[in-house]
Amino acid sequence: MGKRTNLLYVNTGSEERIGQQTMRKVSARLLPFLILLYVIAYLDRVNFGFAALEMNSALGLTSEVFGFLSGIFFIGYLLFEVPSNLILQRVGARIWIARILISWGIVVMATAFASDALQVAVFRFILGIAEAGFFPGILLYITYWFREREQAKAVALFMTALALSTIVGAPLSTWILDSVHWFGMAGWRWLFILEGLPAVVLGCVTYWYLTDRPKDAHWLSSDERTWLESAIRKENEQRETQNCHTGLRSVLKDRRVWHLALVYCMLVIALYGLGFWMPQVIRSLNTSLSNTSIGLVMIIPYACAGVAMIVWSRHSDRTGERRWHTALPPLVGGIALAGSGLVTSPLVAFVLIIIATMGIFCAFGPFWTLPSLFLAELSAAAGIAVINSIGNAGGFIGPSLVGYLTQVTGSTNAGLVVIGVCLALGGACAAAVSTRHRTAESG
Repeated sequence: MGKRTNLLYVNTGSEERIGQQTMRKVSARLLPFLILLYVIAYLDRVNFGFAALEMNSALGLTSEVFGFLSGIFFIGYLLFEVPSNLILQRVGARIWIARILISWGIVVMATAFASDALQVAVFRFILGIAEAGFFPGILLYITYWFREREQAKAVALFMTALALSTIVGAPLSTWILDSVHWFGMAGWRWLFILEGLPAVVLGCVTYWYLTDRPKDAHWLSSDERTWLESAIRKENEQRETQNCHTGLRSVLKDRRVWHLALVYCMLVIALYGLGFWMPQVIRSLNTSLSNTSIGLVMIIPYACAGVAMIVWSRHSDRTGERRWHTALPPLVGGIALAGSGLVTSPLVAFVLIIIATMGIFCAFGPFWTLPSLFLAELSAAAGIAVINSIGNAGGFIGPSLVGYLTQVTGSTNAGLVVIGVCLALGGACAAAVSTRHRTAESG
């Protein structure tokens, strides 16, 4: 009996050592590259907000029109999100993500040659179609490689790209506006060309670099591949026995999926409502700032948000608690965002914007662990895509709402108040999320 106990201890200890070693390798191999891809993706979305500092006057775009053009991207994105994610599951992440990157990079560069609002609208809509499936596809890809206990940290690290893209992109974009006028072309046109090109290059690299599944990972040892495949398979089998989801129809009938989609929609309303308009909000706080200075100032809220996001998600992983880690940040952030539109002091308003940005970003890591608590792999592709697709309607609502209210009131303040209320509402809805497993009998 003593020998058997010792042998069991040795085997368990060896397995734990292999597990830790495997996850270090997986994290080091995949996360930095995925973060880089999302930095480029997010920058190619929100550089439209930086371009507006010159583009709006050059093309005669009103605040309302700019808000609409910012949001129309998400209409194409929404329509093609679920099909794109299902294709990714069928053909593999390596091929499909490479295709997404190359096609969206080409569309971003083509936007540089738009001459009126209609052409910009067409390019923005096509960009949404081209990029559809990227973000939920990466989230699905993470579930192939990380166990439930590590997913919040992995997703949070991946989503630090939201902050990093602005930390890097804000000063870069505004510098291009002020400094690059080659061949007589305006800086905002070069902005699209120079920031669209990396997506095409990285699309080619992705085809070579990514590995579809753990079984294909030549950069893991055979013991490591076996351990990782077994660990992921056990979690999927457990979820499959605890719920009855077998396809898209089953996912669409689950109220929890729609509940999470509503929460995500509120988060995205604030994310893009603030993100697209922040350069103009900062300019309104201090009209003497140059484009480059605005870019430098924007580093502050996003740097704070990136650090807070990692710390908060690690705490969620350490405690295993997800719901309140998702709900509290947007509740606090929503109050701060609404307050930024009500106060008269520019300094206080900016501090509240920093808190609001932290509140938005801190919710994402814990939030994207919630679907995997009740969706097994067979339904995860559809479930994540549905949540992200419906939620991204907020990407149209947020910028358009701020644009309309700015046009009506002559100030961005009313828009900040409204999207702040939406963010706080998202936090309240997150507090009511249920992730309890349901059996086939209970539905």
